[in-house]
Amino acid sequence: MKLPITVLLVGMTVFSSAMAAGPNLPPGCSEQRDIVYATRDPGGPQKLDLYLPAGKGPFPWMVRIHGGAWRAGDKAGGVPLFLLDVGYAVASVEYRFTNVAPFPAQIQDCKAAVRYLREHAAEFNLDPDRAGAMGDSAGGHLASLLGLAPKVAALTDAPDSKTSEAVKAVVDFYGPSDLRIPHNAKWNAAHPDLRTAVEDLLGGPRDQKADVAKAASPITYVAKTAPPFLILQGDADDTVLPAQSITLDQALRAAGVPGGLILLPGAGHGGAAFGAPEQQAKIVAFLNRYLR
Repeated sequence: MKLPITVLLVGMTVFSSAMAAGPNLPPGCSEQRDIVYATRDPGGPQKLDLYLPAGKGPFPWMVRIHGGAWRAGDKAGGVPLFLLDVGYAVASVEYRFTNVAPFPAQIQDCKAAVRYLREHAAEFNLDPDRAGAMGDSAGGHLASLLGLAPKVAALTDAPDSKTSEAVKAVVDFYGPSDLRIPHNAKWNAAHPDLRTAVEDLLGGPRDQKADVAKAASPITYVAKTAPPFLILQGDADDTVLPAQSITLDQALRAAGVPGGLILLPGAGHGGAAFGAPEQQAKIVAFLNRYLR
């Protein structure tokens, strides 16, 4: 059921600066920056940064997708390096922004990154059968699509590839789930610089791109075959409203998909609450249950 809610998203930091990439890598861990996973025209090379935990492997791994209204953001910021401490590799990927190409370019890039990492799993010491996805805001939207639509030909640029694009678990931080829902005048007044972000993604006004809006909405693909989902949402978020996460969670539960929704009291669109030790522990417990 559609709800009269608004969506749009900005790049917000889920994890604190202590979780940022670079010199704060946990002891014994390693990183490889700017690995080219695909070359696009237009868009040039698309890259990812790979962070590996200490130990022998092969490691379970998470594809991490940054936010930024599908038109900004950086793969190097806000990387969840706490996962390295518990034995997970993290691949932080970039993707084409909407000033380069509209949807489905963004999810096509994310799927290409999954294929690349799976095809090079032995080289990178990854377990090809234990892959998950996570992201915040626009990245949460794309991570959800990775989980829910692994076999949708219209959302891949390699429909004949024999390499799976599927992931086995999704951690979604306040990603929009239904892009068919128009944003209202109150939202537009509060966010004048972002009110066109969905239209930029869709390639035109929403009322002229109904089919694209449906195809770009994760909730379109909810089915009992979906992987487990953990959704984190602030109940004071006025950018991606809580109803977006609540509705997705309800649809997943109705389909019998395991996981759940963590609704954080007083939290907005991103911020320290999402990277608190309590939430990290819940994320690790979820991943250990479904990726170990």
